[in-house]
Amino acid sequence: MPPHFAPASDDALPIWPVWKGDALPDGAGTWPEASGFAAKPGEICLLPGADGALAGALFGLGEPARAGRERLAFARATALPRGCWRLAAIPAGFDPDEAALGWLLGQYRFTRYKGQPEDGPRLVAPEGVDAARIEAIAAGEFLTRDLINTPAADMGPDQIENAARDLAGEIGARIRVITGPALLEHNLPMIHAVGRAAATAPRLIELSLGDDGPLVAIIGKGVCFDTGGLNLKPGASMALMKKDMGGAATALGLLMMLARTGAARGLRLRLLIPAVENSVSGNAFRPGDVLTSRKGLTVEVNNTDAEGRLVLADAMALAAEDRPDLMISLATLTGAARVALGPDIPPFYCDDDRTADALSRAAMAVGDPLWRMPFWTPYEPQIEPQIADLDNAPSGGMAGSITAALFLRRFAEGAGRYVHLDIYGWQPGPAPGRPKGGVGQGARAILAALPEMLA
Repeated sequence: MPPHFAPASDDALPIWPVWKGDALPDGAGTWPEASGFAAKPGEICLLPGADGALAGALFGLGEPARAGRERLAFARATALPRGCWRLAAIPAGFDPDEAALGWLLGQYRFTRYKGQPEDGPRLVAPEGVDAARIEAIAAGEFLTRDLINTPAADMGPDQIENAARDLAGEIGARIRVITGPALLEHNLPMIHAVGRAAATAPRLIELSLGDDGPLVAIIGKGVCFDTGGLNLKPGASMALMKKDMGGAATALGLLMMLARTGAARGLRLRLLIPAVENSVSGNAFRPGDVLTSRKGLTVEVNNTDAEGRLVLADAMALAAEDRPDLMISLATLTGAARVALGPDIPPFYCDDDRTADALSRAAMAVGDPLWRMPFWTPYEPQIEPQIADLDNAPSGGMAGSITAALFLRRFAEGAGRYVHLDIYGWQPGPAPGRPKGGVGQGARAILAALPEMLA
């Protein structure tokens, strides 16, 4: 079900958002105090009318200094009964756009394999909110979540291609797909090497939108399932590997947001997805193999489970040949990033301070957190083995997210500016607006920051 607001209605019931310690709205009477309402985050107090019918609700925001993301999603996801609701007031420090988006994100349910979405409470878009824009942003996030949540049996390289074709048709983008042995003919050897052992052929999916303006290249890692290859993962480590295409899913959601909000106007957008499954068979690539990339750099494979950077490298080298003004890579790339920052805060890497500052500010402003990490040049020797130009899995286990970013940066040469996001793509437990499961990270921050990133 696409995210949507309710049409304006005189019958919509009022919600009063209340900060802890603030005076209650006129007309609330003594009922909130008698029922113990304390305006704790997400707390709901249903208000009775004179006839005993439901007359409205108070919604607790907690303390302003500790406010969390997508606060109003609490109301959508928890105690409000079905019906049509409206915001009766906008208290100081309360962002109507963030509230409206949080409500829509709270509508999300993944029901492909179980049941139908319930018809929950609906919200009239708050006054001053661009409802169409908020719905477009939520729709892009829903697309990302649906793609990540779908198991690999139903979301392999061919289904990623189908999703890309559907999006291209909707937004008027051009699409090109290079599949199987044709990858070798088009000099994309590392994408082919990683994906050749799978039952479904590897491919490079390319979408292009716009003919004038700055060129923005977006590369999303599309490893639809990662067994680890011949360096086979333990079973427990494979449990979430359907999400290893989270970079591709986030990139497609971002492109939908850019197109539907109108932010794509005046830009040339190029989206590249190397879509593969890292499987095991007699022709799987091996530890110790040396691969020659599109760029001509040789790569010693010291771990077949560090495959994401290999497929990204060929796609990035292809994108860099057109000298984009900005290149962005999105990838569920390293466990090291999760150890450093946990599941909620993806690190990002960028050498240009102005671009990085714009992205950091936007991330905080729209509640899509990111944290800048360094391209630490003294670690470069760690990605340079003895018998090849590059090492895909440096030994030692330290600074794994940084060394992966340094590896990718070698293939971004030619781009005006380069930003790499090492995302997780998964919500490990339910939170406001973010049910357990697949989640987009970084797309809303990029959408908000892009004009300044290109300035």
